[in-house]
Amino acid sequence: MNDWPEGWGDSQGGGDRGYGRGSASARPEGARAMPHVQRGQGGGPRRSAPPRPTVPAQPSYGEGYGDQYDSGYNTGQVYGGGGGRGGGGYVPNDNDPADGYAPPRPRPNWRRRIKWAVLTLVVVFVGVSIGTYFWADSKLHRDVDLSKVIERPETGQGTNYLIVGTDSRAGMSDAEKKKLHTGSAEGKRTDTMMILHTGDNGSTMISLPRDSNVTIPSYKGSDSGKLYPNQGRQVKLNAAYAEDGPELLVRTVEFNTGLHIDHYAEIGFGGFAKIVDAVGGVEMNLKEGFKDKWSGADFQKGKQTLNGQQALAFVRTRHAFAASDLQRTKNQQAFLSALAHQVATPSTVMNPFKLYPTMGAGLDSLVVDKDMSLWDLGSMFFAMKGVTGGDGKSMNMPVSGSVNGNLVWDKTKVKQLVGELKNDETVTVSGN
Repeated sequence: MNDWPEGWGDSQGGGDRGYGRGSASARPEGARAMPHVQRGQGGGPRRSAPPRPTVPAQPSYGEGYGDQYDSGYNTGQVYGGGGGRGGGGYVPNDNDPADGYAPPRPRPNWRRRIKWAVLTLVVVFVGVSIGTYFWADSKLHRDVDLSKVIERPETGQGTNYLIVGTDSRAGMSDAEKKKLHTGSAEGKRTDTMMILHTGDNGSTMISLPRDSNVTIPSYKGSDSGKLYPNQGRQVKLNAAYAEDGPELLVRTVEFNTGLHIDHYAEIGFGGFAKIVDAVGGVEMNLKEGFKDKWSGADFQKGKQTLNGQQALAFVRTRHAFAASDLQRTKNQQAFLSALAHQVATPSTVMNPFKLYPTMGAGLDSLVVDKDMSLWDLGSMFFAMKGVTGGDGKSMNMPVSGSVNGNLVWDKTKVKQLVGELKNDETVTVSGN
């Protein structure tokens, strides 16, 4: 007698198979005791067998456990894990419901990551550089029009900058004027004047003493456009600026030297002090101490760091020296050397919290000619840094004597000096 429900007997899977494929054991007791449903006879409804549970397809083991059987237990594999997944465990995969195993995580592509990191840095650097350029360019005051200068000498080789420091008090409060000992005089006068020549044979910086005796040539008024003829007036060089501003100063320098000025740059008292403070002060090593109640100077011998107020006093002092104007120009060159090296140090250039305030302080108070570009300004700064640092020549304009308290230039030496500068030759002339 067959205790299995009808249709579940031996004929269902072959007469020679037992409960399990390849098994020789009898059917389990649970299977014999399992109730069965008999097809109804007659007109009653036909009851179907309950649905069979779905079992994943299993590999064929053959007729027994022979050499072909491999359960995977001896290798430590989990049932159904397979050997082609790189040993991955069972992880539900939402993207492929039929596959319960996640693929192994790919190795990171470090070359690609480094490539994108470098590309990102380059893009950021370029963006910041472009932004900084337009920011700096917008701060330049291009107020000087050299096209108004008449009867100009021919252009020589190399580039000539006229660098001017004025006693302008524009934008300064009464408290700042008192602190910096600038006084409250109206207008502007030049305290510092230098010609910086740059070319293929190095750079040369020539200080022009403000007490230099010069002739005021014919000129056209910068505002009125009126022509003023040459009357042979002999004045101090700084009087030219006071009379009609930067254009007449350029005209006077060109007339008395024969050297063509290509660019003009000017900075006032307030801007100079702010630059020094922005870089955190400038270290100087003074060979001797000196005092000057007019400029507020009070310095001891030896190394010391000058703040903006002290730096301004240092470069303006002249009453403390016997050769007042000549010694002052030497002090100015020495300080500009120290300032340029302080600005160009990594601690300033690589620190945006120092670099941008320094640039802002300088550009806000800098007046240049209409044709001066940021590239020209950068070239001027690095040439000045090189000269004052020893990579070039710095000197005073050669002087042969004085008249009525004004310094008279040595005409022979000045002619030789100008010739060497025009031809961009190494300067061999010595100054005072």
